[in-house]
Amino acid sequence: MTDATTTRPSVSERLRALSSAEEMFTYLLLPWRQEVLDVSRLHIMKRAGQYLAKIDFAALDEDEGFLRARAAMKQAYQDFLESTPQQEKLFKVFARPARSFVPLAGIRTAD
Repeated sequence: MTDATTTRPSVSERLRALSSAEEMFTYLLLPWRQEVLDVSRLHIMKRAGQYLAKIDFAALDEDEGFLRARAAMKQAYQDFLESTPQQEKLFKVFARPARSFVPLAGIRTAD
């Protein structure tokens, strides 16, 4: 017998409780290729987080919340199937311009 005041965790709560990309894809019933996750895992998860942050889960019922979360994760994964982390510039290291470097051997003194 269950207590009527007991509530099931929401979709967003369940997602926060998962500890790996693979668990999230499994929970959201999405296929993935391990080699894609091995290369772009952090980028996919950061992008998914950006997409998920735009969803007002409190305003959605359970099914709609699940479908919106699934679409967000699917889009984040798709972004990195069609592009590279360097092209997406999701992390600061890819966004800042490369520094110019002149080796000391390349500097001549004025005579």
